Amino acid sequence: MIETDRRGALRAGAGLAVAGALTAGCSAFGSAAPAAHQAAPAARHPARKAPRAAPAPRRFPGLPDQIAHSPRGHPRVALTFHGQGDPATARSLLSIAEKAGAKITVLAVGSWLDEHPELARRILDGGHDLGNHTHHHITINELPEADAYAEITGCADRLRRLTGSIGTWFRPSRAETATPLVARLAHRAGYPHVLSYDVDSLDFTSPGAPAVTRKITSEVRAGSVVSLHFGYADTVAALPAVLEDLDRRGLRAVTTTELLT
Repeated sequence: MIETDRRGALRAGAGLAVAGALTAGCSAFGSAAPAAHQAAPAARHPARKAPRAAPAPRRFPGLPDQIAHSPRGHPRVALTFHGQGDPATARSLLSIAEKAGAKITVLAVGSWLDEHPELARRILDGGHDLGNHTHHHITINELPEADAYAEITGCADRLRRLTGSIGTWFRPSRAETATPLVARLAHRAGYPHVLSYDVDSLDFTSPGAPAVTRKITSEVRAGSVVSLHFGYADTVAALPAVLEDLDRRGLRAVTTTELLT
């Protein structure tokens, strides 16, 4: 059956992805030199089109300033990932999602984008949402106003420089919800909503992949927004089982924008 084949592919892809995430290696790339006295053909460099600007934030009328989940009427969920950590793990998670036909939302840390700028376009090219998770991933709710605003705009500036947009969402760092002050600052920076969540995977505690899977699958339901993280091997190992469970229950993993549209 098609459903059985898809689940088999998820399991097979998981083994390869986990291995890739756990073993970091170096690759040497080279090409054969042209034979002596043989003229190399002249290289042509056609003009490259500038990438299209990424989607911008939008307001969803009728929804609160801080969104933890969507209305429950549609069989969709949003898997949201805090964007930080080993880029190899990030690529593995993106590949697993894409092989399953799932879309995710990545809330990127600005300093992480400084180190790995290519990942901004990689996320968008995969059809995923990309948003703002502050610049240094510190406890933003405890910062003075000017410092908190600098954390929001610092990441927004990186996103704009890399993608042409400040990203579709803002999520406060080291907090499930924003204080009223931080929510106002996010709105001033251009984000109509703060993105929270109603399911916390607790993957950042490294409890083991089965525990991450159980935590999500026991709590997720139509309209849920799930909090996960790049950078953890448990998350890579758990994601195929999570996606398989969602598929079995008729729930589709979509971007947060699609979830709320």
